[in-house]
Amino acid sequence: MSGESGSSGYVRRDGRRPDELRPFSIRTGVFRNADGSAEIKLGGNWIVVAVYGPREHFPKSQLSQDKAILNCRYHMAPYSTSERKSPKPSRREIELSKVIKTALERAILLDQYPEMCIDVYIEVLQAAGSTRVASITAASVALADAGIPMRDMVVGCSVGKVDGQIVLDISEEEDKEGEADLPIAIMPNLRKIVLLQMDGKMTHDEIKRAFELALKGAMQLHEEQIRALMRRIEEMGELKR
Repeated sequence: MSGESGSSGYVRRDGRRPDELRPFSIRTGVFRNADGSAEIKLGGNWIVVAVYGPREHFPKSQLSQDKAILNCRYHMAPYSTSERKSPKPSRREIELSKVIKTALERAILLDQYPEMCIDVYIEVLQAAGSTRVASITAASVALADAGIPMRDMVVGCSVGKVDGQIVLDISEEEDKEGEADLPIAIMPNLRKIVLLQMDGKMTHDEIKRAFELALKGAMQLHEEQIRALMRRIEEMGELKR
């Protein structure tokens, strides 16, 4: 599935219109031994997520009596980029793990599982720009697949400024050469923002237009989240017959 074309005459290097998402797909149930799992493909991105829990947390000294502890690990495979990276967690991976955790914590009803933990493992098998928002989108589906109660799904989308144009879902090349990058994540039904960052410079008007464009892209991805979960429900129903 892909995003819709806009009316602007500007065409990006990969042939997309400014308001067009890269081809994308989401599916669940990719890991048999996980409590919940999901996979997202967004352009050249290929990301898988496994969720374990709620389960007993160790060490006991770190337990919270009021709510579950959410652990989140974002990791890029050594072969995920054009230049082989070290398998050790980089500073960026540690930072994005915290960013993604914060976004997801705002949606998960952690108070329903005191003295427990929920572990979210994100593995980027292939990276092609906007991996943080794609990871959030997939992680939300994996949490739902695990039956973790949430206030709402979480879906992420990026917008950037390239060649003076506001464009949706920036690729790796656009991220490196563009003038600004604005990733967002929202709870679409509650209309609440759980992540909003910006790198680079935009005018107030550009920020407003970028945010509106990101919301449109996020809603398209949210529809695919719902379709993926509905397919999962149908599959589970067929297995029980």
